[in-house]
Amino acid sequence: MNPSDPFWRSVASFGLTEVALPGDPGDEPSGSARAGVSSLEALRDQTDGCTRCRLAGGRKRLVFGEGNPDSGILFVGEGPGATEDETGLPFVGRAGELLNRILASVSLDRNSVFIANVVKCRPPGNRTPAPDEVGACLEILMKQVEIIRPEIIVALGASAAGALLGTRRGIGALRGSIHRFMGIDVMVTYHPAALLRSPALKRPVWEDMKKLQIIMGEKGLPRSASVVG
Repeated sequence: MNPSDPFWRSVASFGLTEVALPGDPGDEPSGSARAGVSSLEALRDQTDGCTRCRLAGGRKRLVFGEGNPDSGILFVGEGPGATEDETGLPFVGRAGELLNRILASVSLDRNSVFIANVVKCRPPGNRTPAPDEVGACLEILMKQVEIIRPEIIVALGASAAGALLGTRRGIGALRGSIHRFMGIDVMVTYHPAALLRSPALKRPVWEDMKKLQIIMGEKGLPRSASVVG
């Protein structure tokens, strides 16, 4: 384990010292997310039958992600819920409807960002993903980031922030600063599901989106519109 590598820093933050990575010797090709995968379509094909962790046994559909991979903007959530598990699309339940409104507040939509999750299969009862489940999926997310090369990542909620930044600090401590993951700027805000439970959080999320809008202007984002979903 290389402590300077962002992947292993994130894994270590969950108390893990080793994980079985997609593509390790002996793994089936459908679970691979190793070097040589140069497009999201190829990565999707190679991860669609993934059985890297226990979540695979209960899923209906793997939720890879959707949107515009060329936009320069990546939103990352925790994991699929029931509606996402049914459709194979991220953020299409109640939290997804709220995310649509959050995006619209800064003149964005699902065709002008890419949306993914830390884990690609639904945890039972929508529980928080376990550390080994995060570890099993994290390299897939890292490969998505490597292919998309966003200029800004928005981490939605503590699980996404913890996986990307290798920390267990809360959202309150992480908001308001720009962090780095794989050399890319990361902004942290609350997950839309948290807003459904606590409407008072809508104001800090709006403040975060105003900051995102400033960053988008500085970076000339979003970029072109090529939609994958």
